[in-house]
Amino acid sequence: MNRALLIASILSPVLLTLFGGCEALTEDRLFPELEEEYVLFGDVRLRPSGHVSHGKASWYSIKTNRGTVTASGERLSNSAATAAHKTLPFGTKVKVTNLTNGRSEVVRITDRGPYIKGRIIDVTIGTAERLGMVTAGVVPVTVEVMEEFHPAPPPTERKRRVRSLFSRKKLPEEA
Repeated sequence: MNRALLIASILSPVLLTLFGGCEALTEDRLFPELEEEYVLFGDVRLRPSGHVSHGKASWYSIKTNRGTVTASGERLSNSAATAAHKTLPFGTKVKVTNLTNGRSEVVRITDRGPYIKGRIIDVTIGTAERLGMVTAGVVPVTVEVMEEFHPAPPPTERKRRVRSLFSRKKLPEEA
């Protein structure tokens, strides 16, 4: 037992000196796309596309919309994560961030508006509640257009591919 401890105490500084500067070949270094941030909208992964707008947001509901039909033809729901924008195509998903409290939510554009100067987006009253802006009515926001994100295959597949790069044996599907 004492002999093993003596050998370990002698070898550990030597091994640390030899291999301390070597970087491990990790999954994160091999696959940098894993580090990208994304949000889930249902089953779809979304990431920022780079288009960001700053302005004011207000909320609307079935009562203030004078009915339940939106400009896209969809039925308006007060609790849905939807919004109105003047120019973005219907179906575009955007992340709305309330700058007064930092809360954010991803919504889908289904309507046209707002038609009041200085406002860039109208969200449904349900979204406004989740963003904490119902009592204020109008708040400063950022609107970030999101795009679908299709990440690399699951880690088990990536590990198999990396293993096949460093081994001489071929995987069954490569043979």
